[in-house]
Amino acid sequence: MKAMSLRKLADLQVEPDPLQLVECPIPEPGPGEVRIRVLTCGVCHTELDEIEGRTPPPSLPVIPGHQVIGQIDKLGREVSDRQLGERIGVAWIYSACGQCKWCHTARENLCPEFRATGRDVDGGYAEYMVAPAAFIHTIPATFTSAEAAPLLCAGSIGYRSLRLAHLQPGAPLGLTGFGASAHLVLKLVRHLYPELPVYVFARSEKERQFALELGAAWAGDNDGQPPQLLQAIIDTTPAWKPVVCALRLLEPGGRLVINAIRKDNSDRDILANIDYPRDLWLEKTVQSVANVSRADVHEFLALAAEIPLLPTVEEFLLADANRALRELKEQKIRGAKVLRINPDK
Repeated sequence: MKAMSLRKLADLQVEPDPLQLVECPIPEPGPGEVRIRVLTCGVCHTELDEIEGRTPPPSLPVIPGHQVIGQIDKLGREVSDRQLGERIGVAWIYSACGQCKWCHTARENLCPEFRATGRDVDGGYAEYMVAPAAFIHTIPATFTSAEAAPLLCAGSIGYRSLRLAHLQPGAPLGLTGFGASAHLVLKLVRHLYPELPVYVFARSEKERQFALELGAAWAGDNDGQPPQLLQAIIDTTPAWKPVVCALRLLEPGGRLVINAIRKDNSDRDILANIDYPRDLWLEKTVQSVANVSRADVHEFLALAAEIPLLPTVEEFLLADANRALRELKEQKIRGAKVLRINPDK
């Protein structure tokens, strides 16, 4: 099978093509696993974090990709509740232990044995992959395979971030960065809270214009001044400057939700500009988002199908994965980027 493989960590500004197109054996499913003929796979900023070493794979080579849509091609032993040809998805959560206190309290995203698709095990930048049957998701017929891919991470982690924001009716929400996740959060908020104003902070004028087209009440640069202070802000950027700017824009009791698996430390010095009385006092809260649980993905897919919530997507061939990643790095973003790998049957 063909796959895009990461052989060594790399800085995309120095090495613009870090993934190699290779031929690999088609994997065989083990007990409790299914083999998946991959149809599409979303391209996520987390892949940049993996490639550039901010959240490095435990071993190399590895096949990235954790927003996987495919059809079940083969059933492993002990799998009786899935059917050949069924269209399913694999999200960032590949597996968890099921035994620890986190798993027993519906927080499997915090499990110390959490394994991530496309980082800790081979993912969906390939024609085939295997996954535990207990951790795959049925994909609603509402969505094409390209539309469904970003729902598994960008959408699901955005849904978790929105829940952790603890929004109050009518309270203003801010979104910093406007990529795959934030554009889905905005669409979701417009449906769930139609009267709630959403303010978007993004460096790119194209992203700001896109946000306004999708219903944002205001859009400006990261250090822009919206018409009012905000009850909650969800940060989806890889940098620290938006965090510092966001803290200054929270109203008393406001909450900043940081939806980023890692932050790039190139602008870390800006944290010295945080002023406690101005930026953190009056019971402001900073909340991080760690991974997703199966429940997050399941609940979000059902809600997205009910709305329906259709992502804006741009498709690439598997062999063009490096180009998609470069555009993500360069913030050439309008919605979500998706690799088209096999045709739907």
